[in-house]
Amino acid sequence: MLSKRLVTDEFVIGVAVTVSFKGQVALVTGASRGIGLGIARELVARGARVCITARNPEPLAEAVQDLGGPEQAIAVAGKADDPAHQQEAVDRTIAAFGRLDLLVNNTGINPVFGPVLDTDPVAAAKILAVNVLGPLAWTRLAHRAWMGEHGGAVVNVSSIAGLRTSPGIGMYGVSKAALSRLTMELAGELGPRIRVNAVAPAVVKTKFAEALYLGREEEAAAPYPLKRLGVPQDVAGAVAFLLSEDAAWITGQTLVIDGGVTLGGGL
Repeated sequence: MLSKRLVTDEFVIGVAVTVSFKGQVALVTGASRGIGLGIARELVARGARVCITARNPEPLAEAVQDLGGPEQAIAVAGKADDPAHQQEAVDRTIAAFGRLDLLVNNTGINPVFGPVLDTDPVAAAKILAVNVLGPLAWTRLAHRAWMGEHGGAVVNVSSIAGLRTSPGIGMYGVSKAALSRLTMELAGELGPRIRVNAVAPAVVKTKFAEALYLGREEEAAAPYPLKRLGVPQDVAGAVAFLLSEDAAWITGQTLVIDGGVTLGGGL
């Protein structure tokens, strides 16, 4: 089951649907699990076909089956900051589905924990390469391959760590702040044919974020006014909205998805 909602061309359980991606094609990076896979599921449920990427081919193959098989999804394994992988993924998307309307730059890394001043320069450069320069490169390729001529929409997955100080994951926060700023610049440059927005989630229950909540979920959720951590679907629905024509007059924005936790200054 791809979604808890029954999606057809016109109705979601009797309610008119405006968010439909029938006939459109999306590329979602970092989508073998977690938030990326949740986004891919949502897009497929709403009619899109997708190309998903991640480093390891085995989880990607499982994700393709989860998404409905090769008629609905293809996968390309590789490192998100590798130019050859980026080009291959875009080329294979066009070859398989004939177009590329939607891009979700979801891949992000945080290989270090500690003060920014103590961050190894090599590690810092890698974080920026994947989290900032990667989305720039993916957007450039999507623009050249299809969107520049035909239009499209891009959503970058940022983080509330980029909105304020984020002790212990400061370099990650720096990269996500830069990604939100990059979103603004690209929106200004690529309009009117291409819209570029971002989402900034708080802690979402995925393997990537386990260190922030595993074994202490109730404590971790206590500062949130909604009294729970996020799940991938919380982000997926917002991303689908920003990619859709329902958001046709929205570009250059970062939508905070945080259960209200930043109202009190928390992470």
